[in-house]
Amino acid sequence: MAETKRIKRALVSVFHKDGLDAIIKSLHEQGVEILSTGGTQTFIESLGIPCNKVEDLTTYPSILGGRVKTLHPKVFGGILGRRSLEDDKAQMAKYEIPEIDLVIVDLYPFEQTVASGASEADIIEKIDIGGISLIRAAAKNFADVVIVPSKAEYQPLKDILDKQGAETTLEQRRWFATQAFGVSSHYDTAIHGWFAK
Repeated sequence: MAETKRIKRALVSVFHKDGLDAIIKSLHEQGVEILSTGGTQTFIESLGIPCNKVEDLTTYPSILGGRVKTLHPKVFGGILGRRSLEDDKAQMAKYEIPEIDLVIVDLYPFEQTVASGASEADIIEKIDIGGISLIRAAAKNFADVVIVPSKAEYQPLKDILDKQGAETTLEQRRWFATQAFGVSSHYDTAIHGWFAK
């Protein structure tokens, strides 16, 4: 397991786009390929930066009213594939699964939606599925993947890009994974609290 890893491909799927532009520009300048979905993809393209559609990779459109966009083996295989295992690498080659080295996610605002007095139907639609799954997958594979699980981690990533370029150390990836499990834990606790009421 190499200590330092280069980011070659990033998946970006966020709710809050403020503060993202500087990161996207930096990734692009450093030759990182960017994959995205829906509104995030439109935002990235509005910056004049090329962006590959997740649906071109999966060959599936966003379906069920946007409930299913990234939930696909070509996405999750690219995140969870262990670069140090020959079997994983062989399967990724066989099924044409590209390595995804960076995942930037910002979850649907569940707590804010509850606080706004929204209807039960609206609150349920703000339970993020794809995003939380991406966070857990990328954090689990921190040996190879950087996970940026919320807007709060945009700046730490930008600092690394400015200082080191598109490369991270194992210690840095572990730090992001720690933040990620904190984000997922808080999010699920909030959802559980709402259901328990």
